[in-house]
Amino acid sequence: MAAYRSAAGFQRVLLAFKHVCLKQRCGVIICRYSTVYDPNEKTFDKILIANRGEIACRVIKTCKKMGIKTVAVHSDVDSSAVHVKMADEAVCVGPAPTSKSYLNMDAIMNAVKQTGAQAVHPGYGFLSENKEFAKRLAAEGVTFIGPDTHAIQAMGDKIESKLIAKAAKVNTIPGFDGVVKDAEEAVKIAGEIGYPVMIKASAGGGGKGMRISWNDEETREGFRFSSQEAASSFGDDRLLIEKFIDNPRHIEIQVLADKHGNALWLNERECSIQRRNQKVVEEAPSTFLDPDTRRAMGEQAVSLAKAVKYSSAGTVEFLVDSQKNFYFLEMNTRLQVEHPITECITGLDLVHQMIRIAKGYKLQQKQSDIPINGWAIESRVYAEDPYKSFGLPSIGRLSQYQEPLNLPNVRVDSGIQEGSDISIYYDPMISKLVTYGKTREEALKKMEEALDNYVIRGVTHNIPLLREIIVHPRFVSGDISTKFLPEVYPDGFKGHMLTAGERRELLATAAALYVAAQLRSQKFLGDLRVSIVPAESRQWELCVELDKGVHMLGVSMCNRFSVSCAQFKLRVLSKLAAYLSKHMPEKIPEDTSSILRSPMPGSVVAVSVKPGDNVAEGQEICVIEAMKMQNSMTAAKTAKVKSVHCKAGDTVGEGDLLVELE
Repeated sequence: MAAYRSAAGFQRVLLAFKHVCLKQRCGVIICRYSTVYDPNEKTFDKILIANRGEIACRVIKTCKKMGIKTVAVHSDVDSSAVHVKMADEAVCVGPAPTSKSYLNMDAIMNAVKQTGAQAVHPGYGFLSENKEFAKRLAAEGVTFIGPDTHAIQAMGDKIESKLIAKAAKVNTIPGFDGVVKDAEEAVKIAGEIGYPVMIKASAGGGGKGMRISWNDEETREGFRFSSQEAASSFGDDRLLIEKFIDNPRHIEIQVLADKHGNALWLNERECSIQRRNQKVVEEAPSTFLDPDTRRAMGEQAVSLAKAVKYSSAGTVEFLVDSQKNFYFLEMNTRLQVEHPITECITGLDLVHQMIRIAKGYKLQQKQSDIPINGWAIESRVYAEDPYKSFGLPSIGRLSQYQEPLNLPNVRVDSGIQEGSDISIYYDPMISKLVTYGKTREEALKKMEEALDNYVIRGVTHNIPLLREIIVHPRFVSGDISTKFLPEVYPDGFKGHMLTAGERRELLATAAALYVAAQLRSQKFLGDLRVSIVPAESRQWELCVELDKGVHMLGVSMCNRFSVSCAQFKLRVLSKLAAYLSKHMPEKIPEDTSSILRSPMPGSVVAVSVKPGDNVAEGQEICVIEAMKMQNSMTAAKTAKVKSVHCKAGDTVGEGDLLVELE
C-alpha cells in the first residue's frame, strides 16, 4: 500500500464538504446587461407576472430597478417559492396542476382585477403565447407585455407562420402546408416529401409534439404520439409534416420591434446542443456564422417581424445546414429561456425593452448600435438524471444549494433556494448558469469553473453532463449539430471516463475527505469531545471502492490536504470494515426482462395490456408522461402478461412496478 498525496487544489472540495455558504461579494460581476433606466420615462405602476420560477424572478428584478411594483401568482404548492417572496404582492390561483393554476385564465384575470395591476408579463411557456389571454386582458384595459393577438396567432400556428414567412421571402423548409388528417395521410405525405420527415405540432414549441420519422411505421407511430402530446400540452392536436434537415445547426435570431414600425435584430444564439429537441447548452454568438450569413439571417428575421406588425421581443429560429443554407423553423412570440446570453453580448435588458415597447415608446437604438461584445454561454441546470436518455426528471427537496456567484462574470437566473421542492408538476429546471468572457475560450473556462463550484444536494442533476459537453473537443472546436449528444454518446451518457492520473486523484480525494470527517467528528469547538479519546492518528489505512474495483490506500497527515475531483460514487471503508464487508451477502440483481418499472416520476397516460395478454418484444405496454413529454414503455421480451399494477391517471415514482411478465 503506497501512500498518495495529490497536488491539485483541494480548497474547493473542502468548501463544499464543510457546507460553507458562498455569498455574493461586493463588486463581483454577475450579469452583463446594464441598461440605464430613465426615471422620467413613465411606464407602469404595477405589473403582474403570470408565471413562476426563474423567469418570474427575472422579470421582478427589472421591475424593481424601474420602480415598478410587482404581483406574483402562485399555486398552493408554490406559496413559499422565491418569486412569491420577491414580489410586492402575491395571489394564489389554484392547486398544483398547471391547468388549475398557471393556465387558469379566470383565476389570473381575477388576480389582475384584485390587485389593480396595469400590465401583465407572461414570461415564457404557460399563457405567454395564448391569444385568448391577450384578448381578455385587452378587453379589461390591461396591457399584455408582448405582441398583439394577430402576431401571436399568426406565428403561433406553424402552418400559417410558414405561409407568411414564404410571402415575406424568408427561406422555408420543403413540406406540406396544411393540417394532416390521420396517420395514413401522414404516410402518404411523408412518401411524397421523402424520408426523413419531421412530424410536429402545429401549435407546439419546446420540443413537445415532435417526432422524426424514417419510414412508414415510424410515421404512423409518430403521428399518434405527437398528436397526443400536442393535445396534452397545447389543447390542439393538429400536426404538420416537413422535410427533416439531417445534421443541422439550430441557430436563432433575437428581434426587437416597437409599435411604430421599427425593428432590430440583436445577433444570433447557437442552440444546437439538444436532447429530445430541447436545448441544453446555448452560446452567443455562434462559431459558425460569418458576417454575411449573420446579416442575411437578421434581415430575414426582421422582414418576418414587420410582415406581422410585430412589437416586443421575439425570436426567429432557423435550421442551418453545413453549407450555411438556413431555413425558417418557427417564431417564438415571447421572451426566450436563453435570452440572458444576448443580454451579455449586447448590454441590453430585454425585459426593460419589452416594458418600454408595451407602453408605446419607440426603440432607442438603431441597427448600427447593436454590438457583439465578447462571448456568453448558458448551461441549463436541470433536476434530471443525465444517465437516463440524457436527462429524465428527478424530484425531491434541495437539501443543499449554493450558486457559484462568488466568481466574476457569472450570472445565475434561478427561482429556487435551499429547501425548495422540485415536483412532477413543473419544468425540472433548477437554474440557467451563464458565463461571460472577452473570448469564447474565456467564457468556456469560466463555465467549467462555475460548474465545478455549483453545489446541489437532494436531487439528481445534470451538471456532470453539462461539464462533459463544454470540455469535449468537438464542442470546443465548434464542430456541433443537433445530433451532437447521440453522436458523441451513442450508448448514452456514462459519465466522465477517468484517466490513470484522474483516478489516483479521485481516490486520494475520497480518502482525504474521509479522514477529514473522522477528525472533525472527534472534536467540538476545537477540543476533543471526551478526554478518553486517543491522540489523533497520523496514519490511516483505508479501502476505497470505485467502479466495482477495490483500492487500498495509505493516508498520512501533513500540513494540508491538496486534491480535486469531479462527481463520482465511491465508498470509503476502514481496513477492518472492508474485511468484514466481504462476508455480507450480495443482493441478487432483479430480472428486468420480466418486469417493467417506471424510469422516472410521472403519470400514466395509457395502459395497452391486461393480465393474460401475449406481448411481443418491443410492443408498447404503457405510456408515462413526465413534464408533458410522453414516453412509450415496451416489453423486453415475448411473454404473457402476469399482472398490471397501474392504470391511466395514476401518479408513479421512479422505480415503481408497472407490469409483470411471466
